[in-house]
Amino acid sequence: MKRIPLLLLLALLATTTLHAAAGEASAESGAWDIQPHTLGRALLYMLLFAVSGIVIAIAGYKLFDLFTPGDLHKEIIEKQNVAAAVVAGAIVLGICIIIAAAMIG
Repeated sequence: MKRIPLLLLLALLATTTLHAAAGEASAESGAWDIQPHTLGRALLYMLLFAVSGIVIAIAGYKLFDLFTPGDLHKEIIEKQNVAAAVVAGAIVLGICIIIAAAMIG
């Protein structure tokens, strides 16, 4: 359990560093330009955002399962608890809405 606060601290520091880097980039060039100029670059950005969004959504679900009592994954898979599956689905949808809002800006 001592790893969890360390991981949260690292996530906070990484987020702060990314915001600082974005602020420096916008201050230098006037705007943070990541507009794709070719179809290949647009597809690359789409793939990058999709993969990162999926990874973050899975990590959010795992963190929720870690911080709540019981084993949600075990309830769904082994005991086939429909109510637990509905709760897990709501959690994943909520996390995905937050991720989408953060990616849009």
